[in-house]
Formats: sequence, C-alpha cells, structure tokens
Amino acid sequence: MKTKLLFTHALSPLHAGTGQGIGVIDLPIAREKATGLPFLPGSSVKGTSRDSYLTMKEKTEGGIRARELTVKYFGPDAGDANVAEYASALQFSDQKLLLLPVRSLIGTFVWVTSPYILSRFKRDANDVMPNSIALMVPTITNRQNCFVANPNDISNGKNVYLEDLDLIADDSKAEVKNWADKIAKYLFQSDTTWKDFLSRRFCIVSDDVMSFLVETATEVSARIRLEDDTKTVKDGSLWYEEALPCETVLYGMVSASKIGIPKSNNPSGIDYIQPNDAMQQVDDLIRTRKVMQFGGKGTVGRGICHLYLS
Repeated sequence: MKTKLLFTHALSPLHAGTGQGIGVIDLPIAREKATGLPFLPGSSVKGTSRDSYLTMKEKTEGGIRARELTVKYFGPDAGDANVAEYASALQFSDQKLLLLPVRSLIGTFVWVTSPYILSRFKRDANDVMPNSIALMVPTITNRQNCFVANPNDISNGKNVYLEDLDLIADDSKAEVKNWADKIAKYLFQSDTTWKDFLSRRFCIVSDDVMSFLVETATEVSARIRLEDDTKTVKDGSLWYEEALPCETVLYGMVSASKIGIPKSNNPSGIDYIQPNDAMQQVDDLIRTRKVMQFGGKGTVGRGICHLYLS
C-alpha cells in the first residue's frame, strides 16, 4: 500500500452538509460526532476526483478508454454489473479540519488551530511518513492565552481579537513558528508568497476556544426561492445553510492498494493494479486539475477548492 497526505484549501465557502438540520440552521455542515469538528466526507472527495479523472482522460484518451481507466483505478460504478467483483485501488479518507479562518480585528483574519488538532495531524502525518513531524505540540493551560507565530500582523502587541474573543498573544514559543512553516510547506509547497502569508497569520488557541469557534465562526447564509412570474419569495422557501468559510484548510489521506481485476480478454484471469501506478494517477490528476468543486451548492460557486498532494 502507498499513502500520501491530501490537503484541501477552500477558495469559496464549502458546504459539505448532512442533508437536514434539527435546529435553527436548516442545512448544517457535517461534523464529527465526538469532537464536533467539521469535516469533508471521503465519499465527496472520491466522487469528485473520479469525475475529474474521467473528464481529464476523455480529453487525452477518448471516451471509451477514459471510462475503462476510470473503472480500473476508481472501481466500478454502483450500477455496473461487475460492481461486486473488485474494489477500488484508491481509497480517500475524510478531510479533517486543520486550519479555520476566523475574523480578526487586526489583520482581517487569522488561521486558527488547537493542540488537539495539531496532535492528530502529527499522528496522521507520521503514520503516512514516519518521523516526518518531530515538532512538539504546545500546551495551553489558560484558555485566555493564544500562541502566535508573528504578533505584528494579527495583534496590537498584546492581544489578538478573534470574533468576540479577546485573547492574550504569546509569541515566546519557538515551535509555533516551526508549526506554521511546516504546515505552509505542506500546503503551499513552492509558493513562497502564500507560505509567508500563512506563517504571519497562524494562531494556536486552546481546545475549549477552538470548540467555541467551530460553532460560531462558520458562515451561515439565508437563502430564498423566488416565484418565476412575480419574482417574490415563494411561500415556505426561506432557509438557512451553513458552510465552512473561504480559506479553510483540511487534510486527509489517499491510499493506493494492490488490487486484482478480471482480465478483459480472459475473465478467469487476473490483472493486478500496482499501488505506485494507482497513486501516479492521483498525482497526475491533481497536477492537471488543481481546482475541484466539493460538497453542495456548486452551481452558485460553493465548494471551489485547491488540492495539494504531499
């Protein structure tokens, strides 16, 4: 098996919904049951990647060959007659929250994370590539404090103001700058402008504060449906939907396994897809189609995301 980290950077608000809400928000975003942290389901990532791969190959290989290659690497469609004969060579995990952009009184916005989020990112990254992250995760004992990499851009020298929160800025931890640089390198790779931009707006808050922000700092929009003739609001057609804000950063894993598929010219024989070959298809896809659309409301510009493969 071959595994890499996959990063998603939201270029527009991202609505990966649950279908129906039970509170004030009619269409909430998907959240992890235990932590309450937002996530992008792996099924959405795989489905969009599959469609994008098919479109990419249609331009270079033609329709029939493109279809064959898509089924080969991403597995048969649900309605295919041979759907039970073999699985996909590629597996996509859920995309977990890594950085949440939060409105700031100074510097417009700040990319916020927490010790728990960094701890599990470190665990997952080291599972993919052992010892790839050796940084210590800083501990915040006072929820009024936050660790910043560069206080000049996001604080007045003493305080960071996030939404309605007034936090005390602490730039004494060297590992905070190292974390910012490490994530920026994973995410923006050779783009020095955005790597520097992330480092200057990086902030670590306590897990308690992060729990508050993921509930209150998401984007909630009122939507309506109009009558075709009168262009007035249709009765019962006002609803509220939630989205992760533009600039949200998520991460997950994509894995490639050795899978046996029936030979096209000999149903009793087996062809094997090698992990390196399957992973190369994902690499080619992301280099060619860096921007993809995830989640719902795509026709109104939601869910436009930039992908990065480690």
